[in-house]
Amino acid sequence: MVLDRKETTVAYRCPSCGAGVMSLVGAFSLSADMIRMRCSCGGSEMTIQYRQDRRVRLTVPCLFCPTPHTFTVGDDIFFHREVMSFGCAYTGVDICFFGTKDAVMKALSDSERELLELLGGADLSELEKVRNRALSDPQVYDIVKFVVSDLCEEGKIHCGCPDGNGEYSVKIDDDKIKVLCERCGAQAEFPADSVLSAHEFLDADKLDLK
Repeated sequence: MVLDRKETTVAYRCPSCGAGVMSLVGAFSLSADMIRMRCSCGGSEMTIQYRQDRRVRLTVPCLFCPTPHTFTVGDDIFFHREVMSFGCAYTGVDICFFGTKDAVMKALSDSERELLELLGGADLSELEKVRNRALSDPQVYDIVKFVVSDLCEEGKIHCGCPDGNGEYSVKIDDDKIKVLCERCGAQAEFPADSVLSAHEFLDADKLDLK
């Protein structure tokens, strides 16, 4: 009798040093406990947990966001796909890969080329500096606009106008983000001296303009 050995190769890229972190994960070891994949630089770790409902939960550090992303996938997909990736929801960049060793290594290599283009030629070892660079990066403005638009649609921005009647705009001045109601003049300012700071907007559940 030949047993179906469930194992897959998992990889992520460390947001601190830029190195690829890769490991072979088997169902037997995974069912025993949570697996922690740590980068040798000590700057990040990814956790993998096999749940009782036969789904695998991955908590992956992000190259761009201040907090890790969590993904859940069925064990049939986790252990039997040639290659699959999960990406940051806010940038679209793949941050986690699993599948056969060769396919994962290729996906990790492809993602490195994509990152190098995104970073404008900066070395991956400088990721931490790039994450904290100044507001001149247009990505900051896109992040803020997305969050303000989303909160506006949900009616979670409040100003001096009757609910639903405000007209909101976003302005960036030096290292601050200003959200302004064009009708009543109410506004709020937020620090945003880096891409990392701007991502903190993603945790906002409402904005009160005064």
